[in-house]
Amino acid sequence: MIIKTITILGGAEWKEDEAVYKETFTVCKALALSGYKICNGGGPGVMRAATEGAHEGGGKVIGVTMHPKYHHPHFEGRDPDNNFDEEVDCGGDYFDRTKRLLQLGDVHMVFKGGTGTISEFGMSWAVSRIHEGHNKPMLLYGNFWKDIIEAFKTHMYMRPDEFKLYKIATSSEEVLHFVKDLESLESPFPVPQ
Repeated sequence: MIIKTITILGGAEWKEDEAVYKETFTVCKALALSGYKICNGGGPGVMRAATEGAHEGGGKVIGVTMHPKYHHPHFEGRDPDNNFDEEVDCGGDYFDRTKRLLQLGDVHMVFKGGTGTISEFGMSWAVSRIHEGHNKPMLLYGNFWKDIIEAFKTHMYMRPDEFKLYKIATSSEEVLHFVKDLESLESPFPVPQ
């Protein structure tokens, strides 16, 4: 499997002195140092941390942005301090923006966030299930994901194979190991027999 671009998804509210911001920076720096391009939504928080980390590692960043035609009180918008290298403008549509983020990444990586992150995570996981065997791998960053997944298992209708469509990582070393392992495979996850 050829992996060139990692799409980073996560919360816009995180500040530079918070753990999620720092972890995103560190992971994206490591990915850039290993030759991967980073893709994010062009906003603040995890998105800006991803750009800054990638640049610190000498990498390039794609910002997939949207510019709504009217004011949205709960949309963080395009962060002028997120200095990505290439912009993909999806107009004013959130779903087009999310779809494009998922299309551009060879791997989807989800950090801690809010309702937007939940939506991106759900879309990535659903698309992986629909295209299982030809799907884009999903990497969930942080131990808290174990609790979330357990809640899904307890309270939602879940097919057992759906829990094979992602990995959980808690360090940049684990992330790099996961991505490097994927590159040795023909497809990200074996098709169930």
